[in-house]
Amino acid sequence: MVKILAISGSPRKKSTYTGLEAALEGAKTVAGVEVELVELRGRKINPCIHCNKCLRDDSDRCTVYHDDMDELYDKFYQADGIIIGSPVYDMNVTAQLANFYSRFRSAWKLSVDDPAFFQYKVGAAIAVGGTRNGGQEAVVHSILNTFATHGINICTCGGGVYGGAMLWNPGDGSTTMDDPEGIENCRVLGQKVAQVAKALKLGREQV
Repeated sequence: MVKILAISGSPRKKSTYTGLEAALEGAKTVAGVEVELVELRGRKINPCIHCNKCLRDDSDRCTVYHDDMDELYDKFYQADGIIIGSPVYDMNVTAQLANFYSRFRSAWKLSVDDPAFFQYKVGAAIAVGGTRNGGQEAVVHSILNTFATHGINICTCGGGVYGGAMLWNPGDGSTTMDDPEGIENCRVLGQKVAQVAKALKLGREQV
């Protein structure tokens, strides 16, 4: 079974959540795929303090803080495909997502023990801005850079949507998501992530 994990970095259950739901709808059209959506909203995730205790302890997770990140390590490591979504906050990702990113200092151990650990995983990005051109590309690049840091393969929509899926919704939250083109791009992205993840998993089994 191929596991696709969607992670919402939004502190609200609104537009980013909707985009990720659409992506998982697309992923579920691929046979042999199971999906899960995790919200960082309301979770306690301390930021990394770069003490390197995880490395001294030879651990693949933080050994200083034991918070809601403990559960998320396993979900991230076990996923074959990962779709991260974030609203645009001052031309960047949310503080919740930044904290989540920072806690993967310990993932270095996995790459040392098994250089191919992340090689057969795929990642994709979804961003939601308060205007049509509201910093979505900056957020998508931030997410994709995180995947690149770990050597996770990057998946884009293709066909003119060169990074990830980008949506817009009034930043004041006055309306529900009304961006059919953006939502369709999310579905396409989710389907493609599932297809690529499935192919990579099959490829690893044949190596």
